[in-house]
Amino acid sequence: MSASSRRAARPASGRSTVLRILVPALLVLVWIGVFGIGGMSFGRISDVATEDRAGFLPASAESTRVQDRISEFTGSEAIPAIIVAERSGGLTEDDLAALDALAASAPDLADGATASPVIPAEDGEAAQLVISIPGDADAGEVVALLEEEADGTLPADLDSWVSGPAGFTADLQAAFAGIDGILLLVALAVVLVILVVVYRSPVLPLLVLLSSMTALCAAILVNVSLAQAGLVTINGQVQGILFILVIGAATDYSLLYIARCRDQLREDVAPARAAWLALRGVLEPILASGGTVIVGLLCLMLSDLGSTAALGPVAAVGIVCAMLTSLTFLPAMLALVGRAAFWPRAPRRGSAPVALTGADATGPWARVGRLVAAAPKRVAATVVVLLVAGCGGLTLLQADGVPQSEFVLGASQARDGQAALDRHFPGGSGTPTYVLAPADQRAEVAAAVAGADGVEGLALVSQDSPSGSLPVDASGEVAAEASAGPFADARPTEVDGQLLFSVTLEDPADSLEAEQTVRALREAVGPLDAAVGGSTAVDLDTNETSAHDRTLIIPLVLVAITIMLALLLRSLLAPLVLLATTVLSFGTALGVSAVIFRLIDQPRSDPSVPLYAFVFLVALGIDYNIFLMTRVREEALVHGTREGTLRGLSITGGVITSAGVVLAATFAALLVIPIQFLLQLAIIVALGVLMDALVVRTFLVPALAVAIGDRIWWPAAISRGRRAAPTHRKDASDAAPAR
Repeated sequence: MSASSRRAARPASGRSTVLRILVPALLVLVWIGVFGIGGMSFGRISDVATEDRAGFLPASAESTRVQDRISEFTGSEAIPAIIVAERSGGLTEDDLAALDALAASAPDLADGATASPVIPAEDGEAAQLVISIPGDADAGEVVALLEEEADGTLPADLDSWVSGPAGFTADLQAAFAGIDGILLLVALAVVLVILVVVYRSPVLPLLVLLSSMTALCAAILVNVSLAQAGLVTINGQVQGILFILVIGAATDYSLLYIARCRDQLREDVAPARAAWLALRGVLEPILASGGTVIVGLLCLMLSDLGSTAALGPVAAVGIVCAMLTSLTFLPAMLALVGRAAFWPRAPRRGSAPVALTGADATGPWARVGRLVAAAPKRVAATVVVLLVAGCGGLTLLQADGVPQSEFVLGASQARDGQAALDRHFPGGSGTPTYVLAPADQRAEVAAAVAGADGVEGLALVSQDSPSGSLPVDASGEVAAEASAGPFADARPTEVDGQLLFSVTLEDPADSLEAEQTVRALREAVGPLDAAVGGSTAVDLDTNETSAHDRTLIIPLVLVAITIMLALLLRSLLAPLVLLATTVLSFGTALGVSAVIFRLIDQPRSDPSVPLYAFVFLVALGIDYNIFLMTRVREEALVHGTREGTLRGLSITGGVITSAGVVLAATFAALLVIPIQFLLQLAIIVALGVLMDALVVRTFLVPALAVAIGDRIWWPAAISRGRRAAPTHRKDASDAAPAR
C-alpha cells in the first residue's frame, strides 16, 4: 500500500475505533440513567398497588354489583375490624368495662372510625367489638394501632385478637411488605452465587446482575406510569412475580449472549467486534424466546379477573425490558470491558475447537448424546413413562379455593381471632353476607333467606340504628326486641326502591362451606330479582372466575405458542412435538407439587395457581426447547437431523442447564414471602423449570428428534433430506444459531 493510501485509510480506521468505543459508551450511559430514574420508582410501586379483592372482579359479577351499592345503605365504605376477647370460665365485669373503654377510644385511632356496642357470646366466655375503619384510612396502620390500644386497655390476662376483614388485610400488607426488600435481596444473592460458580469470575456476574437490575428498574418505571394512568392494576402478587420474572429472564438471556461472546473472543476478535457478532448470533432465539413468553402472558388479558388480567401487560413489559438490556446494555458493557470481564478465566485467543460428536467427543453433554443416540426410542419411552407417573399426583390437587384465613402463612392475629370467633359465635359474625333486594319483595326475600341452610341471623341495614342494622324475622318484619329503646325510631334504609339485608352465616365467612351457602342463597333469591354480595360472595366469584379463566386461557396459550414455534422452526411437526413434551412436563410438575402440598400441610390451592403455573412453565419451559432446536436445525441443515441433534445438544448443554438452574432458583426466592399462593407457585415453577432444563431438553426432546429423523421438520425441505452447503466455522458452546 502506498503512503498516500495509508494516510487515506487512517481517518476511516480512527472513525471506526471511535464508533466502537463511542456507541457502547453512549448505550451504557443511557441505561445507567434508566437505572437511576427507575430505581427511584421502587418506592412508588407500593403506592399504586392495591389488595382489594373485590376491585379485581368484573363489573358483571354479582358480588361487584352489590359491593358498589353497600355504601349507599351504610353511609360509608368502612372496613370492619373485629376485636374478640376470650376468658376461659367467663368474662368479668372488668373485662366488659375495658372493652367499652376500647370502643370509646376508636374515634381517636382514625378519623371517622366508629365502634359497635360490645356483643357478648351466649356462653359468656367471649365478646366481640366491631370497629368500622373508614375506607380512606390505611387498614394496616389502624389495625396496628388497635392492637397497641387493646394491649394497653384490656386486662393483661385476657386473651384478645384483632380479626375480621381489616385484620386479614393488615396481614396481607405485612406479608407483601418484604417484596421490594428481602425478596429482591434473596433473588439477587441466589443468582450471584450461581453465576460465580458458573463463570468462576468476580466481574462477569456483577455485569449480569447490573443488566438484570437495570431491566427491573425500567420495568418498574414503565409499569408505575401505566398504573398511575389507570391502564394497569398492580397488587402485591403481581409485584412479586414481576420482580422474579424480570431478574430470571434477563439473567437467562444474558447467559446465552455471554456464551456466544466468549466463543467469539476465542477467535482473536476485538471485543467490540466480538460483542457485535455475538449479538447477531443470539438475536433470533432471544427474540423468539421473549416473544413466546410475551404472547403467553398477553393471553392473560382475556381473564375476567382483574388481578390475572393485570399480570399479562405488567409482566410483558418486564420481558421486553429484559430482552432490551440483554441485547443492548450487556453487549455494550462487554464491548468496553472485553476479555477482562472474564478474569481470571479470560478466553484465550485462538483456542482450539473441541469435538462435538463421535468417539473423540468429550464432556458430559457428548456422553449424554451418545446415550440418546444408542437407543432413542428406549430413552424417550422411559422418560415419558416417568413423566406420566408423576402426573398421577394430579388426583390429589384441590384447586377449588383457599379460605382467606390461610392466605398468609405463619403467625396471624386475624386467623387466631377468627378461630376464637368460631368457638363462641356464628361463623359469619362481623363479616355479613349482603342481599340487595327490591323493597316490594321484602317478605318473600326474607322468607327465602331465613329458610336457607347455613343462615344464622337476618337483619336489614339501617343508618338510623345504633348498631347499623335492625334484626328481622322470616317475614321481613323488625323483631320485637329491636322496636323499642334506642331502636324505637329506626327504620330500614331504602335507596331507589331497594333494601339491603345483612345475613349472618353459620360457617366462617372465609370458608368453603360459607361459599356453598352463598350459592344456595343465590338460587333462592335470584328469581326474586335479588343479588347476593359481601366478603364470602367476593371469594366465591373470584374462585369461579379463576376456574373459568383456566378453561379459556390455557387452550389459547397452546395455540399461540404453537404458531410462534411453527414460524421460528419453519415446521409444523416439530412445534407439536415440543409443545407435547412441555405440556407433559407441566402435568408432572403439577402432580408432584400436589403431593408436596400434602406433605407440607397446604393441600388446597387457589384456582388461579394452575393457570399461572401453566403460563409460566409452558412459556418459559418452551424457551429451552427453542434454544436447543434452533441450534439443532442449524446443524441439521448441514449434517442431518441425527448428527445435528447430537451437535446441538453438546453445544447448548452447559448454557441451558445454567439458565434453567438460575430461573428455578429465582422463582424459589418467592418462598421468602409468607403468602400461600406464592409458595405453591414457587414450588411448581421451580420444579417444572428444572424438569424442562434437565430432563425434557436433555433426554426426551433429543431422543424424539433422533427417532423421528428428518421428518420432524415437515413440511420444510430439510424433511426430505435436503442439505445446505457446509460452512467453515468453529464450533461454539452457546445456544444460538449463527445466521
